Formats: sequence, C-alpha cells, structure tokens
Amino acid sequence: MASKLRYDGRVAVVTGAGAGLGRTYALLLAERGASVVVNDLGGGRHGDGSSTKAADTVVQEIKAKGGKAVADYNSVEEGEKIIQTALENFGRVDILINNAGILRDKTFARISDQDWDLVHRVHLKGSFKTTQAAWPHMRKQEFGRVIMTASQSGLCGNFGQANYSAAKYGLVGLNNTLALEGQKYNIHCNTIVPTAASRLTEDILPPEMYAELKPSLIAPVVAWLCHESCEDNGSIIDSGAGFAAQCRMYRGAGVNLRKKITDEVSIEDVRDSWDKVTDMSKATPLSSIQAATGNLMTVLEELKSTPASGKVFKEKFSYTPRDLILYALGVGASTKNPEDLRFLYENDEQFAALPSFYIIPGQMIGMFSGLWDNAIPGKAIDPTQLLHGEQYVEIHKPIQTSGTLTNECQIADVLDKGSKGAVILMDIDTFDEEGDLVAHSQMTVFIRGAGEFGGPQTSSKQIMCAERPKRKPDASRIQATLLDQAALYRLSGDANPLHIDPNFSAMGGFDRPILHGMATLGFAARHVLELYAGNDPNLVKTIKVRFTKPVLPSHTLKTDMWREGNRIHFETSVIETGNVVISGAYMDLKEVQPAANMHKVAAESLKCEEMFNEMRKRMDADPATAKKINGVFLYNITKNGQVAGKWVVDLKQCKLYKGDAEAGVKVDTTLTVDDQDMIDITTGKLNPQVAFMKQKLKITGNVMLTQKLQGLLKAQQSKL
Repeated sequence: MASKLRYDGRVAVVTGAGAGLGRTYALLLAERGASVVVNDLGGGRHGDGSSTKAADTVVQEIKAKGGKAVADYNSVEEGEKIIQTALENFGRVDILINNAGILRDKTFARISDQDWDLVHRVHLKGSFKTTQAAWPHMRKQEFGRVIMTASQSGLCGNFGQANYSAAKYGLVGLNNTLALEGQKYNIHCNTIVPTAASRLTEDILPPEMYAELKPSLIAPVVAWLCHESCEDNGSIIDSGAGFAAQCRMYRGAGVNLRKKITDEVSIEDVRDSWDKVTDMSKATPLSSIQAATGNLMTVLEELKSTPASGKVFKEKFSYTPRDLILYALGVGASTKNPEDLRFLYENDEQFAALPSFYIIPGQMIGMFSGLWDNAIPGKAIDPTQLLHGEQYVEIHKPIQTSGTLTNECQIADVLDKGSKGAVILMDIDTFDEEGDLVAHSQMTVFIRGAGEFGGPQTSSKQIMCAERPKRKPDASRIQATLLDQAALYRLSGDANPLHIDPNFSAMGGFDRPILHGMATLGFAARHVLELYAGNDPNLVKTIKVRFTKPVLPSHTLKTDMWREGNRIHFETSVIETGNVVISGAYMDLKEVQPAANMHKVAAESLKCEEMFNEMRKRMDADPATAKKINGVFLYNITKNGQVAGKWVVDLKQCKLYKGDAEAGVKVDTTLTVDDQDMIDITTGKLNPQVAFMKQKLKITGNVMLTQKLQGLLKAQQSKL
C-alpha cells in the first residue's frame, strides 16, 4: 500500500478557517504535518461583527492532536498582515487557500453599493491581496500552491446573487492568469468549486442534503492540489459529496461569417448565421489564449463536389431485450401502468418493441455514416449546425426481441432553402436477419447556413407532414418527464453532450441540458398507441412528426389527438411554457382500438381543494398580510402523474381562482406538485426545500417568491 502523502516542513495559510471548509482544510493539512495559519475574522456570513473565538478554537483542536498552528484575526483585505503572521511564526509560506467569504443576497434591482462592494472586497480583493503578499516569497523559494474558491453561482449564475457570482467568476479569471505567471517559479494556482455545508448554506439547504455535503469530502481534493507532487496548474475542480470533476471553459465550432477573403460582414450576415455562432453541440475546451485565438489563422476553403445522392451506406445494428427496455424507459414507459409491462419485461408474453424504436437503428447509423460530408455542392457540412427537423417511419414487419438488423442509408435529395440553410433527405431501409424489410425511415435534416448553392427548393421524394384538424382535440394525454429523462434516453445511442453536460447547455443558451427530440416523439407515440391502438404496436403502420421547439427534462408533455379514420393526428406541447414542440404529426393505424377511458375525468375531488379554500378565507380575513408577498402563483396539482386541478393565487390583488384560464393575470411563479404532497407541505410533514430537491415540487419562474409563501401556507396547518 502506498504511503500517505505528507506536508512536513510546509507552511499553509487558510483564510476563513474558523468553520466549515476552512476549518476542515486546516485540520487535514495539520494532521499531515503542515504548520497552519488559521485565519478567521470571526464575523457572520453577511460580513458583520468579529471574534477571535472561531480561529482560536481551531488552533486548539490542532494543537490538542500534536499539530502546529497559530491564529490570525485579520481581514483578508489586509492580506499582507496574514502572510506576515506566517513569516513571523514559521518563517515561510508554501500553501495559500483563499477560502474566506460572505453573502449579501439580493435581487439585482435591490443590490446597494455596499452589498456589491463588501462581497467583492472579501471574495475577490481579499484573495488578490493575500495572494499578492505571499507571491514574492513563493517566487523566491520557487515553490507555492495557491487555491482560489469559486462557486457554481459564478460558473452558472444564480437568482439573487449578482454580486456573489460576479466576484466568484472573477476569481476564475485571476486563477487562470496566476497559473500562467507562476508556472516558471513552480507556483501552481488552481480553483475549487465546492458544494458543501457551511455557515453560508446552513439555513439555505434542506437538512437531509446539508448533512450529506460534508466538508471532509472536499478537503482531500484541495489538499491534493496543494501537494508538491500534484502537477495540475490552472485547473477548475467542481467537488461535493465525494464527487470531483474538471470544469473547463468551452467554445463551439462557430462559423466563418465571410464567404471569401474580400467580403465585409454585415449585421444581416451575423443575424443569418447566429444559430451557427451559438451552437455548442461540437464545443471543445479552451486550455490557453493561444487555443482561443489560433483558429483565426485558419483559412476555410469551400469544398467543390456534387451531392452524394445515390450512394448507399450499409451497416449492422445489434440489439437485445435490454435495449428495448432501456428505450421504453427513456420515452416514459412505467410499471405504474400495467399495460406498459409488455415493453419493460422480457418475460412478458407480449414483450415487444415500441413502434418508435424502429427509427433508432437507422437514425444512429445515418447520423454517423459520413454520407452528409459531400452532400451539398460547394459546401462543407458542419455537424454542429445540424437540426433534426422531421422524422418518418413506416413499419413493414415486427422485429424480433433481439437480433441484428442491416440498415441501408442513402441521400434521397438535397434542398436549397436560401439564406436559411439546406435540407438533406435521408432514406433508410432496415432489414432483419432473414433479409426482409422491417421498416423504411426518412430523416429530414436541416443544416443552418448551408443554402444558396443553386439546388431545388422542393422534392417529390419528401414525405410531408399533415396539419391537424381545426377543432378541439378528440383526446389528450398529459405526462411529466423526469429530471433525468435525457440522461436515461441517451443510453439508447444519442450521446450528444447537449443533453447531459451543463456546460454545453449553458453556453448554448439553456438553463440546463435539453431533452432529445426523439425522446419527445417516443412519449407522443406512446400516448397515441395507448389511447387509439390498445397499446398494441402491431397495429401501427406509419409515424410522421415535425420537431419545432426543445423540451427541458422534468417538463410536462401534453399530447392532443384528433381521429380522422385510421389516421390519428397529434400535436405535443409543454404544459409549463405552452410551447408546441411537435406539430404536423400523425400515426396511421391498421385498425383503431379506442381506449375505454379516453374521455374519463377523475370524479373524486382533490384533497388539497380544502386547503385552497382555507387559503382564500385567510386572504379575505387579512388581505394586507397577503398582499405583502406581491406575487401571482399558478399551482398545477397532479394525480397519478397528470394535472388534475389548477389554482391561481393572486397575492397582488388578493384573489384566488380555480383554473388558470379564468384568472387572466400574468403568473410570476408556477408550482407543479402532487395532491398528497401539497397537503404534506402545507401541514408541515414535508419540507418544501426537500420536496424541491427530490423533484416532488417543480418550480418555474421567480423561485425566490416561493420563500415568502411559506408563512401563508403554515397558517393553514391548524385548519387542516
């Protein structure tokens, strides 16, 4: 077994070391032989007050275990005094962990100069001053290890923390520059992005989560970065709950806004190429400023070739029952619905593939076959600008529950959509091991910015969508997606990082990774199958859809359906936003078998209805208190995963409506929660923060407003 890493002879300065992470860093380094300066001003998390007790207590702990430590009570704004403490007591400084911090959380409109300045003085200027004081000593001895402390708020932003997130992101930039300037002196500067229980988070995080975010699970990561044998320099490490990962900055593939070297660039050129500019599907890390600017020296040459139409690409696709089950789970099949067992259990007598699974083999082969490389005359295909526009599948024969399929892919046609882009029609025939055709698919791919090559605008080979009837839906199905829906669906083969990596999604303009369009198709196809085909995949002949907008995991999908003979038109929208995400869609059936409960509405009343009645009474009795909250809240109350009731609580006008359509007011915050969970939250049995973390309570809009609601909800507890 390898010997334990030691820090004998090293002197470490830890700021904000009186509690939480700082205390844990100090104790660990001292335990491994370092002499530690325990710095702590002893103030509150808002930067108020001071005390010597915090630092003294940690020093006593270290000395009681035989370690070496000295207390320092200076503010980090006077970093030179902290470093002087190290020099006077131990003669040198080898390690500096900039950990001190405070919070002054307020929305951007309400931040005062004092709130802004104090946060920056402690986090950013304090780290600068303390590091600057240690720097010449580290240079002289040709050794130093410096740690900056950033935050997820800095990397991703966080509501109500404009001052804090700006300061924390500033530390990332400081880290990157110091890593370069210190390299030749063997001074390494790295950044930790911790998620840990501390004085700053003790009354913010739910108790269950707070207990698991132990500082002791992060301290070893920081200690390793401080060891002389660690070669990392300029790293940004995200860590919490025993997890650690590198967080690098990324840049998309981008686009050349000029077609030739003599061209100028207009605002319209930028507008027309903006989708390419912001596409992060092929983003790569930027390790240096040379990497950031090096591509500007690359001369792009347009390819001169003819479309690859007619060329056939063949490849095999093997699958097992496990693949069919994973796919079914990825598109929302659940054991809660007994009829879904045929798609989830390999020993079920009727075990089979969902009809939308027939698209998967051809889609995976088509996307990575390279057929598109020379498809557009005079244009290089940039895969980062690719959009899955439409999808069609015609099922000829049921597939076995395991086996190997052969896919034959070819480009059917290439359409010129002018300045908008180009459309590639790819036909895919899928054959089983007996050589029989089991499915024919057509994948319609849109390449942004690749048009204006002189090609046709339409094609007789394109299988068109069909607009839905202009009447109210004959049936609807509502189903919530999981927070981890994209992580689950990607196991079926689509590994695009846009659907899993927060860095890619944030830089692409999304709050979090988006759901695959094909996963949304799978949900919609299941809904039609359930309500019009008796959940029998053998009744499905064709499926055709057009993808219009993205879906976020945990959003609730609503599929509206219209029957016209054996054709079922359908359209899918998102409950939380109202956006239509699938349009022009239809499923053709061999035979229609309508579900018996298609139009059934739950007869039993919701348990939380009485709670809303009591809330209305309290608002009427004390309107002044209610109006202080100054927000409008939409409650989507669910039962068995479907929205069963809606209430709008208008605390600006002190009114309460049942049904969102009646309200006619602008909603600030939407809350989606199960009927029983709503009762448990109101009666105090379920902590709302715990419910939010466990995805039992989903919130969109102004999240901070919900904190003001707790007092009003608690007032109902004695009534229920």
